Amino acid sequence: MADIVEGKERPKGRLRENIEAIVIAVILALFIRAFVVQAFRIPSGSMEETLLIGDHILVNKFIYGVKLPFTNMTLVPISNPERGDVIVFKYPEDPKKDFIKRCVAIGGDVVEGRDKILYVNGKPVEEPYVKITNNRAIHKRYSKRDNFGPMTVPEGKVFAMGDNRDNSHDSRFWGFVDLAAVKGKAFLIYFSWNKQVKNLRWSRLARVIR
Repeated sequence: MADIVEGKERPKGRLRENIEAIVIAVILALFIRAFVVQAFRIPSGSMEETLLIGDHILVNKFIYGVKLPFTNMTLVPISNPERGDVIVFKYPEDPKKDFIKRCVAIGGDVVEGRDKILYVNGKPVEEPYVKITNNRAIHKRYSKRDNFGPMTVPEGKVFAMGDNRDNSHDSRFWGFVDLAAVKGKAFLIYFSWNKQVKNLRWSRLARVIR
């Protein structure tokens, strides 16, 4: 019976090892960004006080299903946005832009705004996170900001609004969000920088988004 002889493997060059490590790290990072978690920066005040300008957040892209990169096609459906979720989605009027708002109504719900109060299926919604800066309500004849609906959310879509209700461009003005356009659910603030005073907001670090 012949002996099995293990050949001595030729040691890799350090440059080759470094290149392989970098390539693996890049592939892993792209995989995580495409299917699991993606980082975003908040550029506007439409979600104040929940999210401030300069907040850097993490978005769970896996929670609503595995999507094929660069498309709206869902490969593995898992769940759909629920009322109250803070979601990131492709802006319906310009899919190249990402928007972040709160899902306030889902398919089949009847949604309505009456004098700045949100009603879903005929009942007022408790929204402790909402910011109101002007108590004067505008009639729906002039604007949909404070009075709109009632309207039924079609199946396969959601109605999204910013928490800063007096300063948010959302479903009140441009309509429903297709579920296929939803990228994920925001769940954590990992960094926050106040550009105006050039100061780190320590109290917001590692804050769970609700």
